[in-house]
Amino acid sequence: MNTQLILDPAAGNGGKTQRRVIVCAGTGCVANGAYKVITAFNDQIAAAGISVTTEFKAETSQHDLRLNKSGCQGFCQMGPLVTILPDEILYNKVKVEDVEEIVRETLVGGKVVDRLLYVDPATRKPCKGINDIPFYQRQQRFVLKECGVIDPESIHEYLHHGGYEAARKAILKMSQEEIVQEITKSGLRGRGGGGFPTGRKWEAARTQKSVKKYVICNADEGDPGAFMNRSVMEGNPHSVLEGLMIAARAIGADETLIYVRTEYPLAVARMKSAVLDARKMGFLGDNVFGSGQSLDCEVMEGAGAFVCGEETAMIASIEGQRGMPRPKPPFPAQSGLWGKPTIINNVETLAHVVRVINQGADTFKKLGSAASPGTKTFALTGHVANTGLIEVPFGTTLREVVMNIGGGITDRRGKVKPKGFKAVQIGGPSGGCLTQDHLDLPLDYDSLRSVGAMVGSGGLVAMNEKTCMVSIARFFMDFTQRESCGKCVLCREGTRQLLAMLDDIIEGRATSETLVLMEKLALAVQKGSLCGLGKTAPNPVLSTLRYFRHEYDAHVFHKHCPTGQCKALAKPSIDPVKCKGCTACAKKCPVGAISGERKQAHVIDQVKCIVCGVCADTCKLEAVVGV
Repeated sequence: MNTQLILDPAAGNGGKTQRRVIVCAGTGCVANGAYKVITAFNDQIAAAGISVTTEFKAETSQHDLRLNKSGCQGFCQMGPLVTILPDEILYNKVKVEDVEEIVRETLVGGKVVDRLLYVDPATRKPCKGINDIPFYQRQQRFVLKECGVIDPESIHEYLHHGGYEAARKAILKMSQEEIVQEITKSGLRGRGGGGFPTGRKWEAARTQKSVKKYVICNADEGDPGAFMNRSVMEGNPHSVLEGLMIAARAIGADETLIYVRTEYPLAVARMKSAVLDARKMGFLGDNVFGSGQSLDCEVMEGAGAFVCGEETAMIASIEGQRGMPRPKPPFPAQSGLWGKPTIINNVETLAHVVRVINQGADTFKKLGSAASPGTKTFALTGHVANTGLIEVPFGTTLREVVMNIGGGITDRRGKVKPKGFKAVQIGGPSGGCLTQDHLDLPLDYDSLRSVGAMVGSGGLVAMNEKTCMVSIARFFMDFTQRESCGKCVLCREGTRQLLAMLDDIIEGRATSETLVLMEKLALAVQKGSLCGLGKTAPNPVLSTLRYFRHEYDAHVFHKHCPTGQCKALAKPSIDPVKCKGCTACAKKCPVGAISGERKQAHVIDQVKCIVCGVCADTCKLEAVVGV
């Protein structure tokens, strides 16, 4: 039987637009079974007798159904995600066993499967699509606009969305000076961490007298909790390649390179596929766009060293040497890869370049702040209701990001607590902590720098009131200590000693002298290290000392962890006011450390207690404290 699709106005397409089923195939959704869901759709659609295609065609029948994968759709916590267009339906947490119902009810019957819709926890109302979901409503997505829609492995679909028009314009119609002037006028700043003006960097390389120049895309994203660049490469790799081509034209380079960490296999595969397809189309090679100019690109996998995100260490790695930073000057724009003028921009910066050339500098500057124009992607993770990939204009407040887009802070059970916010770590191990006092701080380069933090690559880790800030500082210090290349004594030995002092603090061995020495050493490492990794390595320590000194004091002087997270110092107890004597905690305790009569406050035997946390997880009244 050949079942006809419902193609009437009530179905959302008015009989004018091709029906599409888009399954998110970003890393997060793939890990949760997205490819199995795609296979199930293929099988169920065939069983329903529906005409379906998986290939993009510019001219296609509106009665054909298209099934395609996409890159990250952003709402990672709700994956696998399935979008149905033009109905504007978004199904979340789709499993293989849900596919038959979607095909039967939605694709054939024109009905919505309510149980697969996202339910807004604030209103308890189901949301049909992204236009109804606060997580999406409050964003302004430009770099991420096509990431959750187009097939990342289809150059023809990218072209259909205006792809490579900016590169064609830059190569055929603009001089090098005009390109650099437009980028400079836009105020675009590097999205990789330091926020250096992109136009200034390009101009420095453009004016260098050299027959050979290079452009490198820094895709070596290594911050814990950061996945912005990975998602852009997985979802819209051609936008990165196009930005790279424009940069090459701007400075007069004929070779480009994309340096991707090997831990990103999906991003690597899709970037390589994009390069191959661009070569086949004549966008790369000896005669780009028929201009007579040569330009090519190579994708190189890095070994995963965090320090190789620093541009001079990256250059050393590409040259086959150990990834260690070099003193500057000379800067890479003067003497970079193989001693030739080289510019290095990260993935997100290059994707923004395409928009600037297409829409103009004035349009780009309409969003963001005066000193930080445009939008910024952030990876929002941690104790927040809505984790995922977001994009907002610079100047958006932390409150808007965490409380509104993120849906608020959650407790250990995943429930939103209106007053549970404690801090946000921004910028990964190179960044710093923001507190309750910073909720209304605009997120841009200058505002964050004024409070001892930085945008970094864009990682945002939200933390609730049960988070031990000393342990957080130790986590990031452990990361940077292991990732230090060892070239600088202050970085190599200083981070090791800082980590040892943090261990002393959380294990109860520290004294008042420990705090004094730790702060002094952190400042020395910050000033004396050669590269950005060493200079910013102490930031988590210094920012937590600045804003959470009372927690350090509690650990050192009272040998007590206020949150109960440091087991050596944990002193769990039961609040007699909150405890109603339900006996639930006593029944669950694996070592029988809790005693008390029914309907009377219980107590914990500190000798027997192993600080496992089961009592706190069990107690619905949150009467257990210190664990």
